[in-house]
Amino acid sequence: MDWNNKVAIVTGAASGIGAATAREFALGGAIAVIFDVNEAGGQQVAEQLRAEGAKAEFRRVDVSDADLCHATVHQVAEQFGRVDFLVNCAVSFIAKGLDVTTADWERSLGVNVRGYANMVQACFEPMKAVGGGAIVNTASISAHVAQQNRWTYNACKGAIVTMSKCQALDLAPYHIRVNIISPGWIWTPEVAKAANGDRAKWEPIWGRYHMLRRLGEPREVARAALFLCSDDASFITGTELPVDGGYLGLGSEGLGDTSTFAGTA
Repeated sequence: MDWNNKVAIVTGAASGIGAATAREFALGGAIAVIFDVNEAGGQQVAEQLRAEGAKAEFRRVDVSDADLCHATVHQVAEQFGRVDFLVNCAVSFIAKGLDVTTADWERSLGVNVRGYANMVQACFEPMKAVGGGAIVNTASISAHVAQQNRWTYNACKGAIVTMSKCQALDLAPYHIRVNIISPGWIWTPEVAKAANGDRAKWEPIWGRYHMLRRLGEPREVARAALFLCSDDASFITGTELPVDGGYLGLGSEGLGDTSTFAGTA
């Protein structure tokens, strides 16, 4: 698809899947506008893309702040004359169970659910003004499975799936499509932190829960998001696309004995 002169806002784009998504948009010719609370990381992503000849801007935004979302999206629309795409990747990784606090719930819901709603509301009028657009909300395989001590994270991801379908219904009359991507285990900074940076050790262990026997790359998720924004997906809305290497197709035992990984690529 020709992304030239299109404007794509990507939240949570200072690292990981968000950064990869902003990169794919920008290198494809779009103006990528990075929204994140991580100012240093967001500026670095934007500067790197500009150094490669792409168009990228950074805005410091906490998506849980509805007024800030609206004001910043309005500023982007005024500056560039349009907003065409929104990919919500911002995330709070708070994972709590019996020990969850009110503050934990407020932050989790504020970023992962209200934040996504805030951004969709903010982008509605600019997209409507240009005759339509496309939105992709990032959920997770965690929306569909039970995981220990993850009431907050999994509840929010489940809410994103259902909320996105409601948004798709409400925005369809305005030619704005809304879809969901649900990644499996992706080698992002958060996963790298959990592995203490030792991918060689942990990928075979975590990979056994994916049919493809490995973790995914941020770019693989980003490319799926761009597909859902493209004209090739013009008749797709209200749909969840797992980008999970087959995770959700497996039972709780995964692929079974880890010895089956010997010699596999």
